[in-house]
Amino acid sequence: MRKGAVTGVYPGTFDPITNGHMDIIARAAKLVDDLVIGVAANAGKGPFFTLEERVTMVQEEAKPITTNGGRKVVTRPFDNLLMHFAAELGARMIIRGLRAVSDFDFEFQMVGMNARLNPEIEMVFLMASERHQFISSRFVKEIALLGGDVSSFVSPRVAQGLTARVAARGAV
Repeated sequence: MRKGAVTGVYPGTFDPITNGHMDIIARAAKLVDDLVIGVAANAGKGPFFTLEERVTMVQEEAKPITTNGGRKVVTRPFDNLLMHFAAELGARMIIRGLRAVSDFDFEFQMVGMNARLNPEIEMVFLMASERHQFISSRFVKEIALLGGDVSSFVSPRVAQGLTARVAARGAV
């Protein structure tokens, strides 16, 4: 990223990107000079969308905040350890969103592991805003697969992509 800039990484699978993710991205962009949205390959989770589709989706959704008062927001795929990805970028922090106590339990364990891998990179947590606390990509996909309306959880563009993917799979 830019020399002398404070770089942060907001990682995730983003399968698909939700309004909750976008809330965290907009808020995280205010904390750093450069924000890298890291889209994890994460084949083990059996993503609904391909890595390329998810990167494109995130780029499109983040366009309105790609420059925010001199800050730069970019999207990059990664398929290695998060701490290695962050170090390659020269990031000083990794930003994570927390929705519930169950998120905290998982993230608490990850902080310890990540600190052992690279103690120079700080983990920063942002609480989900109250209107987005219950949104998860997993629930959004399940609702879409069962023919439900996901328009209040994702952007119109993402909802359209979900509808098309579900129709292509013949699930509805």
